[in-house]
Amino acid sequence: MAYNVLHIGAGGFGEFWCNTYLPMNVADGTIQVVGLVDIDTKALQKGATHLGLNAEQCFTSAQEAFRAVNADFCTIVIPPALHESIVDLALARGMHILSEKPIADTMEASVRIAEKVKASRCKMGITMSHRFDQDKLTLREVVNPDALGRVNTVSCRFGSDHRVYDSWRRFRHEMAHPMLIEGAVHHLDIMADLAGAPCTSIFARSWKPEWADYKGDTDVIVLMEFANDVRGVYEGSSAQATGLNGWSFEYFRVEAATGTAVLDHREVEVFHRNPKRICQGNRQGKGQQVSLLAGKKWGNSLLIEQFCRWLDGGPPMATNVEDNLQSVAMVFAAIQSARLDKPVKVQEFLQTFRQGRQIA
Repeated sequence: MAYNVLHIGAGGFGEFWCNTYLPMNVADGTIQVVGLVDIDTKALQKGATHLGLNAEQCFTSAQEAFRAVNADFCTIVIPPALHESIVDLALARGMHILSEKPIADTMEASVRIAEKVKASRCKMGITMSHRFDQDKLTLREVVNPDALGRVNTVSCRFGSDHRVYDSWRRFRHEMAHPMLIEGAVHHLDIMADLAGAPCTSIFARSWKPEWADYKGDTDVIVLMEFANDVRGVYEGSSAQATGLNGWSFEYFRVEAATGTAVLDHREVEVFHRNPKRICQGNRQGKGQQVSLLAGKKWGNSLLIEQFCRWLDGGPPMATNVEDNLQSVAMVFAAIQSARLDKPVKVQEFLQTFRQGRQIA
């Protein structure tokens, strides 16, 4: 059975949803898009063309769309500060929700949303698309105890050249912490998945170089500790000079007891320790090349399908809103750490918001 979908957001990244992610799932009968919302009439018209919708199915008002459209779930692809208002409209209609990351633009709002969903009979998933890209899933496949032994450290480097104003969508250039909220939310999520345990402690430093045309911090360095004693190091910048590891071309390295796995520019390479040698050296490019996993859907296209399987009665998707609070907690704990200039206990940080108390 195809699920009826009301899609919110046709401009910016929402255009990719309209021309790629949603159509792929329409084509195989997973979903049917029955309504589209955007305040920009040009984006709305373009999205409607991609999705084959008529004028009666297009709305500039979300409130009007939720009143008029009979859908099984909505997809939310608008700035994070606007997520909660759409979630409220969906829950009032008893509609399931699949939303772009992060859950919301603050820790308070993220916890509120998760609690509202828990109190309802509705399901909500978050599209942590980068963790479910082909190369990241391939890396995850090879990082297992049988192949490499127990994980010791996880590293990630992201460097994009979006220093010019409006090159990374205008709203990000106006945010206080664009790199952490809009970028690191993906990368820290992947690192925790590779580590195999929740993050327990995080220490972050963030700043903005003078050449970055942003109001907020574009550069971060983060140290992480996980519940299973794995350590992590993250380096992120949206104002790098040359974009050496931009979106979808990030660098990840997992160091384990008997080997190392590296992902760089969508190529996965594994190095195994020779137990017969006392000491050994190596270099990137000389390891075992790993073929990327086979499949037809990746990222958001795959997550739409996984969400529908959950609605079918299958297990909750890995990025359900409750579990995804861990990823949001890492981001906002990192922001808190940068502000206080000291490590933050992530699980304690999250618990204070669950109890309605904030850390001073």
